[in-house]
Amino acid sequence: MEGVIVSLILGAVAGWLGGQLFKGSGLGLIGNIVVGILGAIIGYWGLGKLGVSLGTGWVSYILTAAIGAVALLALLNLVFRKS
Repeated sequence: MEGVIVSLILGAVAGWLGGQLFKGSGLGLIGNIVVGILGAIIGYWGLGKLGVSLGTGWVSYILTAAIGAVALLALLNLVFRKS
């Protein structure tokens, strides 16, 4: 149970950071958690394909997830572009 809580907290931080880096606005707590967790999956997959590793630990998890969150937000912005 502790691991789930830590993952949710780190996901929220990564989602918030991704939102700040990409557009300067957050998606709320639940949105940040979802974007952070999906961003972590995208970040680890994408950086793994490129052969890039940011190390181990919480900081590297947050950075990798934030990179993935920015990529996810960019993709969502392209798909759901407001006119």
